[in-house]
Amino acid sequence: MSKKNKQLNSYVKYSSIAFQMGLTVFVGAFGGVKLDEYLQWGFPIFTITFSILAVALAMYSSIKDFIKMGDKPNYNDKNNKSDNN
Repeated sequence: MSKKNKQLNSYVKYSSIAFQMGLTVFVGAFGGVKLDEYLQWGFPIFTITFSILAVALAMYSSIKDFIKMGDKPNYNDKNNKSDNN
């Protein structure tokens, strides 16, 4: 795989993680707003709670994905030290 393709592949991976984080936070906040509108309480407790939970979930998911990407060995790298030859 060429260097340009590897770089493009990295951009796609990180962009998809950012998109997933944004969508998770949006869905959590939107769900909280709609639930608060439906219940009509004086304080937006569900908006705050769901937003915080969505951020925590997005961070957990992103960190898990970053760790998973870091654990994959790069078999195309000629300087890979995992070979015992």
